[in-house]
Formats: sequence, C-alpha cells, structure tokens
Amino acid sequence: MEKLKPERVVEMLKAKGVNVTVEQAASILKFLRKMAGIVVSQYLKPGNNKG
Repeated sequence: MEKLKPERVVEMLKAKGVNVTVEQAASILKFLRKMAGIVVSQYLKPGNNKG
C-alpha cells in the first residue's frame, strides 16, 4: 500500500477548510503513523481480550 504524502494531506485538509503547510502535514502524518503503530501493538499484545 502506498504511503500518504504530505502534499496530499494538504489537499485533503484544504478541502475541509483547514490550511496547513507541507511541513505541518508531514508532522501530522508522522504523529498519526506513530499513533497507529501504538494502537496496533496494543491490540496485538498478548492477553488483550478485545479481539
């Protein structure tokens, strides 16, 4: 699967009325990727009864 690029994030947010720079979009993506990794690791953690 292709990673979302900061330029695309700028376009997506602009369509929703949120203006960010490419640098800000890159920071947002970095944060979201980190959060996604944490969520997946917590979900797959042994003893997790949510799955």
